[in-house]
Amino acid sequence: MNSTPAMRWSSASLTDAGAVHTVNQDACLDLPVAGLWVVADGVGGHNEGDVASQLIVDTLSHTGGHARLSGFVNDVEDRLQEVHKTLVERAASSDKHMIIGSTVAALLVVEQYGVCLWAGDSRIYRYRDGQIKQLTRDHSQVEELIANGGLQREEAENHPHANVITRAVGAGEELFLDVELQRLCNADRYLICSDGLYKEVSEAEIAGHMKYGDCVTICRTLVALALERGAHDNVTVVAVKFDAA
Repeated sequence: MNSTPAMRWSSASLTDAGAVHTVNQDACLDLPVAGLWVVADGVGGHNEGDVASQLIVDTLSHTGGHARLSGFVNDVEDRLQEVHKTLVERAASSDKHMIIGSTVAALLVVEQYGVCLWAGDSRIYRYRDGQIKQLTRDHSQVEELIANGGLQREEAENHPHANVITRAVGAGEELFLDVELQRLCNADRYLICSDGLYKEVSEAEIAGHMKYGDCVTICRTLVALALERGAHDNVTVVAVKFDAA
């Protein structure tokens, strides 16, 4: 007999174009009824990034009703593969030789378990028992350099390739998604965000604001802090809190 308590959750989301850009290439999905939360960040410097991120969110908004987490993950992966194919074909049909792409970071939940799924450098954090942990690993050139010992993490922010990602929906012939299983605990708080947040707000500051307040307050406070710092990119956050039912 499974004695693990069922989970209930609350969530909120907020996105802002930031202080520099007039177009918001970020998009997000806050779909608690389906246990699905998503942040997508149109690939900076490329054409139609807002189209790519919005297509991801629109496509995934029709996901839901899964009793098994494995089926939920397969459904989301299949939909993202469809979006990837659509964006690659759209780019190929253009005479501008452009890439139409977007990062994606998604949290999928069924009962007491969740899955983090991502491509690119949008992130998922978990706050548990007073500690914050980054659950995703950036798909970026600087992260690869750090992993190979060619760069110290404190040097990454000012590296000339700091904004270069190695995976995105719509970029490359194939889409590869990373997937990590998480067991949910009472009072867990998760945050999904685009790089516009963590490039302005430190991990310790994110933890400090995740500790207190409801999900709406967390989102508003973090976006406001990024804007105060100059918000050089679009800023998007999705907050989710879990409690034992």
